[in-house]
Amino acid sequence: MNRELTSFDGILLVDKPPRLTSHDVVDAVRRKFGFKKVGHCGTLDPLATGLLILVLGRATKLSEKLLADNKDYEGTLRLGVSTDSQDADGKVTATKEVPALTDAQINEVFQRFTGDVYQTPPMVSAIKHEGKPLYKLARKGIEVERKQRLVHIFDLRVLRIALPDIEFRLRCTKGTYVRTLCADIGDALGCGGHLAQLRRTKSGNFSIANAHTLDEILATPLDQLPRWITPMWEVRA
Repeated sequence: MNRELTSFDGILLVDKPPRLTSHDVVDAVRRKFGFKKVGHCGTLDPLATGLLILVLGRATKLSEKLLADNKDYEGTLRLGVSTDSQDADGKVTATKEVPALTDAQINEVFQRFTGDVYQTPPMVSAIKHEGKPLYKLARKGIEVERKQRLVHIFDLRVLRIALPDIEFRLRCTKGTYVRTLCADIGDALGCGGHLAQLRRTKSGNFSIANAHTLDEILATPLDQLPRWITPMWEVRA
């Protein structure tokens, strides 16, 4: 198998910058290096930064396997402001005064959201309803019923409290909407809230510590890029 593969058939770890979509990153790498096949394993919203796994060439066959891996994040929940997208990019839908919450109260509510958790996907999402992405319906002011999804939160802990902001660390299964988690925690604390910042730090066995910025990658000559690519056969092993 190894003889059939090249040094460009493998995994490239990118530290995604803010404001770009995951597709923007894929497209930039594809155009820069002339790759025919480039994919990613787990979408990051434009607001989010951090680990984006790109699969190159024949390694695109590993997309489903890598997508299924658990994910680690660090983020900031901002209380008192709810948005239609449940993150800082959305339109404000409600504001409430943040009560004088104690650290103990906040930690207790956070712990309620560990283990198996049902989430209702936000309207501003790529999930399809009758063939149309929900976010397109949301733009028209249309809201439809969404089925709840079961996800699992392995670990959720508060790192720092500076109200209205709460910094946290999260480890969860694929398909977890961190912005929905923030909105639900905000509601449970009685004042609403949204995801203000998010950074993915790990996906499966891959860590942000081994990723390179998109600017670094795009500035690298093609013949030097393989030094940052994990060969496909190593991932399979």
